[in-house]
Amino acid sequence: MKKIISIFTSTRADYGLFKPLIDELLKESSLDIKIVVTGSHLSREFGNTYKEIENDGFTIDEKIDILVYGDNPTSISKSMGLTLISFSDYFKRIKPDLLVVLGDRYETLAVVIAAANQGIPIAHLYGGESTEGAIDEAIRHSITKFSHIHFTSTETFRNRVIQLGEQPDTVFNVGALGIDNIVKETLYNRSELEGKLNLKADKKYALITYHPVTLDNNNKEQIMNLLNALEEFPELLLIFTKANADKGGNEINHIINEFVGEHSNAYLYDSLGRKLYLSTMKHAALIIGNSSSGIIEAPSFKVPTVNIGDRQKGRIFADSVINSTTQKEDIIKAIELALSNEFREKCLSTVNPYGDGNASIRIKEIIVKLLSNNSIKLKKSFYDIEVKYE
Repeated sequence: MKKIISIFTSTRADYGLFKPLIDELLKESSLDIKIVVTGSHLSREFGNTYKEIENDGFTIDEKIDILVYGDNPTSISKSMGLTLISFSDYFKRIKPDLLVVLGDRYETLAVVIAAANQGIPIAHLYGGESTEGAIDEAIRHSITKFSHIHFTSTETFRNRVIQLGEQPDTVFNVGALGIDNIVKETLYNRSELEGKLNLKADKKYALITYHPVTLDNNNKEQIMNLLNALEEFPELLLIFTKANADKGGNEINHIINEFVGEHSNAYLYDSLGRKLYLSTMKHAALIIGNSSSGIIEAPSFKVPTVNIGDRQKGRIFADSVINSTTQKEDIIKAIELALSNEFREKCLSTVNPYGDGNASIRIKEIIVKLLSNNSIKLKKSFYDIEVKYE
């Protein structure tokens, strides 16, 4: 009898990472893969990105709408409640042998709570990471404690998951799936990219994604500082992708949309999709913002990243990443450094600390082995480590 694996995806970002793993899991005749789609995938405002999943040839098992209008704390809490209710029914009906989740979003926490209540084993991708500027930090570690199998992107993050009390034989350092996409995907060349985005061939461009920093109350000030800094570089084409559906995301998108309307060198996209986004990153002069893609994927392209603010604080940074405060003057200096010949030369020797592009194969092999041996334990025991006080 086939083992049922439910793969949960709620955003363009996590699906983009899941894609190579889904490809690998579908090769296994012993597995029945069910993709359940929710969150911003089903929102017209965010580009109805569930269509990308269908365009990739995958069958969506179920679409579950959980978004409550608004990006304030109350609407997010209501969305979490709706997620818990809806996925309780889904898991009761499907009864998967394993739920696979990725990352640190609020709806993911609600989903794993529903699964835990149903006694469903959970595999979590990318625990142990740290993003001190966002509530994601607490959510990620909470998901870790609900999960039974852990896949991390570096050995440092594996150690952190163990430090949280997880048994070492359940924690696997496999590398980042984002690198798999870069290795396996045939990306557009510069000419093809310019045609699809209608770019001017004689201009350098910056790829910009700025998400809300959920533990701050000054997201408006921060995005305005970034936009004011970008006005100092009229020679650049500015390619924006929308902020995510976190608290404050709508406000950021509205401000960027107004900026784009007033600047002929700026463009805003609801979602570029996985292939187009990576192709844009590959040919960009630099990446700007606070998205994890500038930290994890961009170094593989040897492209400079200007990482702004605290949202990604706590991650491991490659030599191609320049960290900046959210102040306009600091952002300008960081962009100038990223565009300099000296720094671009330095980026050519960058080694990406997040893996070699084979994470999907490693994850698949571990999942198949554990499911075939029925060796996933629902009863977890806390792993104690020696603690020294200074």
